[in-house]
Amino acid sequence: MRIDILTIFPEMFQGPFTESIIKRAVNKGLAEIHIHNIRDFAKNKHKNVDDYVYGGNAGMVMMIQPIADCINHLKQEREYDEVIFLTPDGEVLNQGIANQLSLKQNIIMLCGHYKGIDERIRQHFITREISIGDYVLSGGELAAAVLADSIIRLIPGVLSDETSALSDSFQDGLLSPPVYTRPAEYNGWKVPDVLLSGNEKEIINWNYNQSLERTQTRRPDLLEDKI
Repeated sequence: MRIDILTIFPEMFQGPFTESIIKRAVNKGLAEIHIHNIRDFAKNKHKNVDDYVYGGNAGMVMMIQPIADCINHLKQEREYDEVIFLTPDGEVLNQGIANQLSLKQNIIMLCGHYKGIDERIRQHFITREISIGDYVLSGGELAAAVLADSIIRLIPGVLSDETSALSDSFQDGLLSPPVYTRPAEYNGWKVPDVLLSGNEKEIINWNYNQSLERTQTRRPDLLEDKI
């Protein structure tokens, strides 16, 4: 998989993409991440990428020309399955979306800033708009990092135990059950006996019941479609 990220703050990705799972995926050759500075495509003297809002509203808007030229430059080199704009008014990211996108080969992610991007970019270039929650960030960079992480970890071979992702929260519409590790007893607090029993059937049933109970308590909205 190749992910191209368009941003005016490329340095923001140095931390998230140089550690942990994403770093492992890149080192294995399972994922490529390319960061593009939108300012490099600005044609004005001062490399400005924003301008005042038509209509007199407050704030600045990212200009159409640098973004369009950057996207067109990339599209000349390869075909893209999705051109994604990270925006608070997009569809809210969930595990199902991450699963879908993990099957793609080439993705562009556009990070907005200020009051957003010129609407014509959204109308003529963007194929999907995604939000990571009902709140506003200073820009799309952190959202792009979250989206990239949620996708890349699902690529076969990225996780050392590929079955691990299958038991994550939301994969089956439920929250994950509680998990434990050694020691079996600490400070008088014990691991449930069923998890130490070795009885696979009972452990599976226990995990399911715990997932169901946790979902009913913490996220009952996830169960509405199951009723």
